[in-house]
Amino acid sequence: MINAVIFDFGGVITSSPFQAFTRYEGDNGLPRDFIRTVNSTNPDDNAWAKLENSDVSRDEFSGLFAEESRALGHEVQGADVLALLSGELRPEMVNALSIIGQHYKTGCITNNVRRDNTSQVEAITAPFEKVMGSFDVVIESSIVGIRKPNPEIYKLACRQLEVEPAQAVFLDDLGINLKPARALGMHTIKVTSGDQAIAELENALGLPLS
Repeated sequence: MINAVIFDFGGVITSSPFQAFTRYEGDNGLPRDFIRTVNSTNPDDNAWAKLENSDVSRDEFSGLFAEESRALGHEVQGADVLALLSGELRPEMVNALSIIGQHYKTGCITNNVRRDNTSQVEAITAPFEKVMGSFDVVIESSIVGIRKPNPEIYKLACRQLEVEPAQAVFLDDLGINLKPARALGMHTIKVTSGDQAIAELENALGLPLS
């Protein structure tokens, strides 16, 4: 029996930042998927992992990312990458979340970057605050110091929602993040679009979401 639905945020509730990465790469003469390659090289201890675990500041991240990207053939400042992270809310997913919240517990597990007090960051995050506030539980990597795909972050979400993993559906746009959730017993959905995710959710929950 499903008692909870847990969402990733970027790439699920919002459009994927990968689209912005691809545009940046094209505009700057970089190989396609270069930024993702940097992020997936030494993924447990690279600049990206350290930033999402709040082990380094944004300024430190920018320099570390530049070093790592330069070692792979093209120097990219981490500050440029951070500016690409904010996608657009998917209205159909926000609507589905609202409906689901009337029938099930809802949670969010997001690998993110700790907010600071700059006007730029506030401008990026402000439109999403209302949606974030609609979840029963929000687990942010930058706050708890654990990031997906570490199984402990999924266990933490389930504990806070007071459900067993087998009682939860988890949605993410990255297969690497779905694998440990599935191993814990969660029903997983890989998100490629809002419409596709909603169709699979409707099938899993037996609940119309549009």
